[in-house]
Formats: sequence, structure tokens, C-alpha cells
Amino acid sequence: MCGVRPPSSPPPPFDALAARRLRGALGMGPEHVAHTLRSSYGLPYVTPGHVLAWERGTAAPDHTELAALAGALWCDPGELLGRPGTLREHRIARGVAPQDVARAVGMDLPAYLRMEEDGSWRGTERQLAELVRVLRLQPPDVVAVTGRTERLAELLRGAVTTRWQAYVRQVEELVAVERPDLEEALRRLHRDYQGRMTATLGWGGGGAAGAAGEEFLERIVENFWAAARREP
Repeated sequence: MCGVRPPSSPPPPFDALAARRLRGALGMGPEHVAHTLRSSYGLPYVTPGHVLAWERGTAAPDHTELAALAGALWCDPGELLGRPGTLREHRIARGVAPQDVARAVGMDLPAYLRMEEDGSWRGTERQLAELVRVLRLQPPDVVAVTGRTERLAELLRGAVTTRWQAYVRQVEELVAVERPDLEEALRRLHRDYQGRMTATLGWGGGGAAGAAGEEFLERIVENFWAAARREP
């Protein structure tokens, strides 16, 4: 078991399989990657054991290690990440320095870093628009990095269990989706949820209906974005 240093902040969502695949494509062994990280990227503690632990998913590189590993594997840091969730993860995935993001959105660097640290976006709408541009955020990403996911989930649960029409305006305030597309997504979501409940009850499975409904509601935000991406 290698002694991987504990990261100073939560590690990014590392894609272990991608790291192993990229290393294999370059014909490099773990020892070659470790040597490069020590000699070229100033990480003298990295051993082949570290590299193997990252690739097996038993450990994850911190932010500095991830950037160095991307350099050693001749790839963008984003190629070594799973789907980013936080503001910091999106920035790392795009390979943008924090000072460049702060400058682009018109914010002091310490203030921006505090937002990354506590996961709470407090910028203006104009600054948010610049953040979207710099980090190339998609609508689901904007909801996540601005801390609106729980509120969206609450509204969506109400929309599928009661009258979805009553929730259009409130959901529209949270998501960057055109009104016709939003209404269609909510209609589909409501229909899918009610259909699951009706079908299982019709089979005499009251308990199954409850389980199916709970599972759908637990994934309500993911289900919403899937519905919003579907063609009419």
C-alpha cells in the first residue's frame, strides 16, 4: 500500500480507467509516469505505487497531482476527470487557473477562491454569465455550481406529484431552458412518474409502486435533464 499524501482539499472526480487507458496508449509503465512526475513536475514523493493506486481507484490525485499527471500523459486535465460537479472541478476540467477565472468574471482572487472553497456562488448575474463563458458550463452545470440543485429537486418533486403547470415559473427561474422546452420536460416528467405509479398499482403492487416512485424521485434532477434533452 503506497503512502499517498492526503489532499488539502477534496480531490476532483478522477477517472481511473481513463488514466490507465491513456498511459497504455503512450506505451508507458507506471514507473515511467512516476519518474516524469518526480523529475519534470516537482513531485519527489510519487512512486509507481501512487500511479497504480490512482489507476485502481484506491486513491485519487489531488489538484496539483492531477495537473502534473495530465502533463505526463500528454492530455488535458479534463480527460482525467469524471463529470465535474463543483465550481473547482469544472475549472480544473477546463485547465483554467483560478486567477484567470477571477479576472474574467471581474472578481478579486481571494473572493473567488472562497467561493470555490465553500461551494457557494455569490456573484452577480453578469459575473455568472462570464463564468458560463469561461468554463463553458451547460445548464445542468450552472444549477450545480450555483448551489440550486436541492431547490430544483424540491420543485420538481412537487411538479410530478401534483400539477406540473403550477411549477413552471419557479423552475424557469432556476434553469436556463426555454419556456416551451421547459413545459414539455415537466409534462414528460409528470407523465413518466404518474405512469410508473399507475402501472404498478394496476398490477396490485402497492409496495412496488411506492418503491418505483421513490426511486424516480431520488433521481428527479437527473430525470429532468434527460427529459429536457429529448427531442419533442
